[in-house]
Amino acid sequence: MSEHLRTALRLAANGLPVVPLRRGKLPFGNCPACARNACGGRPNMKTAGACGCPAPCHAWAAATTDPHVIASPAWAQAWQRAAAVAYHPGGAGLTVVDLDNPTAIAWARATLPATRTVPTTRGEHWIYQGTMPSANAVRPGVDIKSRTAYARWLGSGTGVTAALPDSVRALAKEPAAPRRAPQSLTGPLGGGGGVCPHRTPTYLDRGVAMAVQRITEARSAVHATVYRTFLAVLSTHGRCGCLTDTHVGRLFTAAQAKGESPRHCTDAWTNALTTLGL
Repeated sequence: MSEHLRTALRLAANGLPVVPLRRGKLPFGNCPACARNACGGRPNMKTAGACGCPAPCHAWAAATTDPHVIASPAWAQAWQRAAAVAYHPGGAGLTVVDLDNPTAIAWARATLPATRTVPTTRGEHWIYQGTMPSANAVRPGVDIKSRTAYARWLGSGTGVTAALPDSVRALAKEPAAPRRAPQSLTGPLGGGGGVCPHRTPTYLDRGVAMAVQRITEARSAVHATVYRTFLAVLSTHGRCGCLTDTHVGRLFTAAQAKGESPRHCTDAWTNALTTLGL
C-alpha cells in the first residue's frame, strides 16, 4: 500500500472526502467512459460532488470517504501514480482560503479572523468551518476552495478552526448566512421550518418508501445512490419540517443495510442539506 493511499484512508476515516492528484497538483483525467464528458457529467456531479463513476473521475466530485472505493481496483492505478492527496473541503463542511504569497498572507492577518493555518509551498491555507461557493482570484493571490473545489492535503496545520466569517463570504459576493427559526421537528440534521404543502401524511410516507426502495435496489454506485436519494427526499420534504426521526431513520437503515456506515450516511445527509441550502 502506497503512502498516499494510507494517508487517504486515514483522512477519510476522519470525515475528509479524498481524491488522488497527479503531478502538477492536477486531478486524474476521466476514464474512457467519461472522456470529454461523454457520461453527461454524472447525475448531480456539478452541484453535489457525487460522481457515480468507479474510477476517480470528475476531479473534486469524485472525492469520497468510502474506504472500499478509495482502496478499490478501479482507483489502484491512480494511487500508484499519485503525486499527492487532495480533499473536498465543502464535502467536509469546510472552506479553505488559499493565500498564494506573502502579500496575501499579510492581508489575511490584518483582515480575517484567526483560524487553523496550514503552510503551503508558496503561502498558507486558512481553514474555516462552514461552506460557500468556491471562487478564484477574489483578490490578488487569494482563492476560495469549498463546495466545488479540491485542496491539497498538506498536514493538519496549527490553531483552532474558526467559524466561516462574513468577511470571507463577502469575497465571493455571497450574502451572510440567514438566521433560521428553531425547528419544531427533530429529524437528524433536519430540514427547514416552512409551511407544509402536503395535504396528507400518505404523500410523505409514500415518498420515503420509494426512497428506501431505490436504495435497497441499488446494485452499483451505492454511495452515489444514497446521496442522490437523500437529496431527492430533502428537495421535496426538507423545507417544511415534516421529516421526523422515524422517516430519516428508515432512510439511514436502508443505506446501512447496503453497506454504508453511520458516518457515511451522516456525511451524505449533510452534503445534501448544504447543496439545497437547508
